[in-house]
Amino acid sequence: RRSAGKTGGCSPKMSNSLVASLLDGSRPTFLIGEVPPMEKTSPGQAQEICGKFIARARSMPCDGYIIYDIQDEEGRSESPRPFPFRRLMDPSGYASLVSKTAGKDCLVYKCVNDANFEEWLDTCEKVHGHRAINVVGRATATGPTVGPSMADAMAIVRKRTHLHFGCVCIAERHTPEYAATRGYAAPREHENMLRKQQAGAEWFISQAVYDAKPTIALLRDYAAACRERGMKPKKVVLTFTPVSRPKTLAFVKWLGVTVPKEAEEAILSEETNELRAEKSIDLLCACLDDVLDAAKVIDVPLGISVESVSIYKAEINAVHVLFAKLQQRILDAQGIKWTVQWNHVLLDKENQESKTKTTNTNTTVVFPPPPSSSDVKKTPHLPGETSPYVMAALGATIMALGILLGRKAF
Repeated sequence: RRSAGKTGGCSPKMSNSLVASLLDGSRPTFLIGEVPPMEKTSPGQAQEICGKFIARARSMPCDGYIIYDIQDEEGRSESPRPFPFRRLMDPSGYASLVSKTAGKDCLVYKCVNDANFEEWLDTCEKVHGHRAINVVGRATATGPTVGPSMADAMAIVRKRTHLHFGCVCIAERHTPEYAATRGYAAPREHENMLRKQQAGAEWFISQAVYDAKPTIALLRDYAAACRERGMKPKKVVLTFTPVSRPKTLAFVKWLGVTVPKEAEEAILSEETNELRAEKSIDLLCACLDDVLDAAKVIDVPLGISVESVSIYKAEINAVHVLFAKLQQRILDAQGIKWTVQWNHVLLDKENQESKTKTTNTNTTVVFPPPPSSSDVKKTPHLPGETSPYVMAALGATIMALGILLGRKAF
């Protein structure tokens, strides 16, 4: 495992470092998004919910999990919120349960609109042991303002030795139409990314992608601006959200995601939830294909994150199918051979005792350093050869799912 630069935070027994993968531009990062349970959920119920999530998610070869900080976002849109807002558990506390249950690190989202922002950081870092957070701004410009500004929050986190942080990027803000509403002559979201990078952001997580064009434009401008300033682009993790119901699609749009009219019509024209989910999977795969094709000449490292914004079965199932399809595409785009395996993940001592000291069969993702150009020339990738570069490790159950194939590795 490559060094991430800073030390401390998560248990050293974790199978892989999420931070290391986010900082490694030579390989993609793979994440699964999840939201905490309701605010008044009891500890026992929260553990049960967490266990069910991990029981399903461990079959997906991801580097870790995103745990979101859900805000009310009143005033985001003139349209009514399709799903009612409900207050949820603190993301750091729930992420701690997820990490200890799964044996994998979590990337914890934190909105700056918190009067106890620094106290929250203390708990996140010193009590829950997290090393990676995503600092996000206030949900809307309206409403009460508490806590630090975005700039102050990034400065506060940057001073903490054991915490790494990233930020969000929103391709919908990188269009001529949006620029015009802000009085700008041209799109400027890439400038926001540069500002956050200079403030210490070490990666970016995108808003959900349904339209590849704004994302490609943002990546191109970000890469060009970095070259102009002599900066190295940070990794951009692209988020994808399958849908199966008109109400879920309306919610995705309410969140500010641009869904092209033809894509919306194609999804809603299907007769069942399962068929609509399949159609959204096909469209999102096509989006990633377009981004990857453009990325061949764009020097920005990429990753993927997949999430469900609802509790509907068809959409949760679609997350698993979509994750496998997107992962295969982005790995194939690397131009090297890869395989899928499974291995045992040992949990920390406290969790092992609660589990009567049994080991947990889980997923992990391992990426050794890529070969040099001379090594590639000396070792052509021939059909049937065994690649020395293991590109992913996957739970044994994935073979039964038929998503990807691998062989046991201990």
